[in-house]
Amino acid sequence: MSNDKPQGVYASYFASIVGEENAVCLWENIELGQQKRIQQAIASGNPPSCIVYPRSQQQLAAVIATAHSNNWRVLPCGNSSKLNWGGLAKGIDVVVSTQRINQLIEHAVGDLTITVEAGMKFSELQALLAKSRQFLALDPTASELATIGGIVATGDTGSLRQRYGSVRDQLLGITFVRADGQVAKAGGRVVKNVAGYDLMKLLTGSYGTLGFISQLTFRLYPLAEASGTVVLTGTAEAVSQAAEILRGSALTPVQADLLSTKLVSSLDLGEGLGLIARFQNISESVKEQSNRVLEVGQKLGLDGAIYVDGDEASLWQRLQERIHYTATESVITCKIGVLPTAAVEILTQVELGLIHIGSGLGLLQLEGKNQVLKVRDELLSAGSDRTQAHRGFLTILEAPVAVKEQVDVWGYTGNALSLMRQIKEQFDSKNILSPGRFVGGI
Repeated sequence: MSNDKPQGVYASYFASIVGEENAVCLWENIELGQQKRIQQAIASGNPPSCIVYPRSQQQLAAVIATAHSNNWRVLPCGNSSKLNWGGLAKGIDVVVSTQRINQLIEHAVGDLTITVEAGMKFSELQALLAKSRQFLALDPTASELATIGGIVATGDTGSLRQRYGSVRDQLLGITFVRADGQVAKAGGRVVKNVAGYDLMKLLTGSYGTLGFISQLTFRLYPLAEASGTVVLTGTAEAVSQAAEILRGSALTPVQADLLSTKLVSSLDLGEGLGLIARFQNISESVKEQSNRVLEVGQKLGLDGAIYVDGDEASLWQRLQERIHYTATESVITCKIGVLPTAAVEILTQVELGLIHIGSGLGLLQLEGKNQVLKVRDELLSAGSDRTQAHRGFLTILEAPVAVKEQVDVWGYTGNALSLMRQIKEQFDSKNILSPGRFVGGI
């Protein structure tokens, strides 16, 4: 099962399938940056033998079928921008990338749907859609590098979830290669579909443990005429009140997040905690809604500012970069889920963090495993009213391999683990796809 065979043995098998030059790259020939990203995704031990780049769904299916028949363990990836998220994969023999399976299949402009191969970069897809004044309503991490398949495999939505929902809510159809190399489909290319077993929900956020995503169909949205962003900063109590008012109002922000004190100051937005809300609509609506949020802030004694055009675009880009940038390798990036009403309390306890006001999902940067365990404990302990827990979760996304080997990455405390194991067994009985990356070492 482990790659104790000569690397050339693996490579020769796959080279006969993918054929083209440079489609199979031995470990020692892999670019150092790529080697490092792969090493951050696997448990300590032997590195994979090689990385394989199939150019079509048919080649991908043949590669996976070959791995299945030989009991070789596969680490699926796209462009490796999120390969270091989740648990550490164990005993990986070969890495298989969809980077070159990246074609547009169909763009039904009038129906607001698009079908693309999994290796297409998100940035390229958005540029293509912009020509028709449409967009895919996701704002993933590393948007310039991320592939569509990788975004779905990690369930990486971003702040646009406030208005448009999760990754699964954007999905209309999915095609994937099963662990045995057979191609399977779910959903379709139309907005309405008959009810059935929701394979799209199952594969979204499964980290490549159930199947290898090869093709996806999404619903799209028209680009708005105008956009504007309001930032309020000040005391935790006042920001919490502003968030509560915004949640209960008829206002319709497409993005709305709470920001920690250090995040606010590092972006030169002011002092104290922050609330950032973005509106996109016709020009008059954007101005009206932005001003109403500004008025709410003024009544609560908060400082406020409105950003438009280039300043607004720059602000959101800097925010993305800052929340994902880690100054030192010891910093641990975590995904948090908490009751929205408890978000401010959590943010006052961490240096750098962002939590969406509607879903209670967000990102925190924590220093060391002890702080991870402390915040986790806080989420499960009594809340400020001392009557109930925040009932949240804290999942480690990015951390040094040594930390991931010592701390449970997922911190899962629910009762569905046996069901998850049964699903894994049904989809991947030989446990060859991303073994160890998911909850409970699945």
